[in-house]
Amino acid sequence: MAPAHVSASGFAQHVDWTPLGPVLVPAALAVAVLVADLFLPPARKVLLGWITAAGLLAAGLALIPLRGGPSATFCAIRSDSPHTADCSYVTDHFTLAVQALVLGGALLTALLSISTLDDMPAGEYWFLLLSSVTGAVLLPAARDLATLVVALEVTTLPAFALVGLRRDDRHSSEAALKFFLTSVTATAVTLLGVSFVYASSGTLYLAQIGSALPLTDAGPLYTVAHVGVALTLVGFAFKLAVAPFHFWVPDTYAGAPLPIAAYLSVVGKAAGFSGLILLVVVAFRPYAHAWGPAIGVLAALTMTVGNVGALRQRPDVPRGAVRLLAWSSIGQAGYLLVPMAAAASADEPAHEIGTTVAYALMYAVVNLGAFAVVALVERTAPLSRLTDYRALHGRRPAAALALAFFLLCLAGLPPGVIGLFAKVAVFSTAVGTQHGWLAVVMAVNVVIALVYYLRWTALLFARAPEPVPAPAGEAGDAEAAVARTPVALTAAVALTAAAGLALSGAPQLVLRFAQGSLL
Repeated sequence: MAPAHVSASGFAQHVDWTPLGPVLVPAALAVAVLVADLFLPPARKVLLGWITAAGLLAAGLALIPLRGGPSATFCAIRSDSPHTADCSYVTDHFTLAVQALVLGGALLTALLSISTLDDMPAGEYWFLLLSSVTGAVLLPAARDLATLVVALEVTTLPAFALVGLRRDDRHSSEAALKFFLTSVTATAVTLLGVSFVYASSGTLYLAQIGSALPLTDAGPLYTVAHVGVALTLVGFAFKLAVAPFHFWVPDTYAGAPLPIAAYLSVVGKAAGFSGLILLVVVAFRPYAHAWGPAIGVLAALTMTVGNVGALRQRPDVPRGAVRLLAWSSIGQAGYLLVPMAAAASADEPAHEIGTTVAYALMYAVVNLGAFAVVALVERTAPLSRLTDYRALHGRRPAAALALAFFLLCLAGLPPGVIGLFAKVAVFSTAVGTQHGWLAVVMAVNVVIALVYYLRWTALLFARAPEPVPAPAGEAGDAEAAVARTPVALTAAVALTAAAGLALSGAPQLVLRFAQGSLL
């Protein structure tokens, strides 16, 4: 596709600002919030959270004008074809679906955060969150290796500081350090792989790489290309917590502020998977015979490690609820990889990629809802143990029903129809290709996951333990915390529950929305 505004110089020239709207809004808002923080008194800093939420909603609305068809900017005319251009930023159906997921997840993260910033600097928090969102929105639109890597790092770098923003919390600092060291290693591996890919193909544009990679073992470039592809995929595997590169996730999620754990599990994962999809389906398509089986093995290993890890969580361990969700997110990443492995043997991978995006949309809604209920319970049970959820239906019946619904969606059981539909869609991609063995592994893991999801669900409606008399002051504080449930937190639970119910009523809409062809 040749955009209307491309000069013959071969360099990036006139910029079409309309496709950049979803990226520019959070970027500009990040600066505005940081400056506004200097002038707001401490009692008014909560306004920064509501301004952020409104800005993210505006960024989502900026997607509406882009529905008419593919658009691109930062383009350069090919020297060998005056009527063809290579573009660094493209918005197509795939891009819009992922950007909608990212902005929706970021909006819910903002609602979770508004009531949990008492011990963190508000201006820095919102600035870092919006900076990370900017990178996450840019990533699915990136169509060259340089933009892809920069977007990935803009997404990740602010997250280090967000994880460790509780300066007096040793666990937060430890989690940030583990996250930082792992991510730096992943970045180094990714950059080395990208440099090898560039050396063997001679271009940074993803579409050109697919036709420029050497296809026959006719020289050293063939080996360099394969090593580059392998290293790039390993780097992304670190970022996405794909087993065996998952070891940083449980401690990082448990030590991070709860909204940031939710953000990493949904928004960070969605952005990273969009980059991986662009690499394997567009740039590395000629090597599908190599990365297809590799992703299949990683999918099987990831879902097994994640589900077994979640199954082994003890109910009386502090932060046990967050750790279970962390291990669950690893298992869910394995399911997300299944259609990508199947895409390797598909003539047109749009259906498989659409299935991955549809599953990510389902997972984002219900996982953020589960984190929202955890944030609600943490107000009266700050240790966040699984045992703190025993008989939740007696104390907070609406929260118990919502969490039960979210857990059943993650398990793929009615009334969580959207979870069942998404799992069946993923399962069908494996059955319909040469990955029948992967479908068997997935079926076994779904059964394993049922155990810990249903175990937690049963706790919500179990008989309450014998009450232990508490000091009058502590009892009064707990009752006051229940009575003072923040509006933003209530809105987050209500929005995710409503979205989950709506999607369960018409689950096919998710798959129809997510499917589309890559540009």
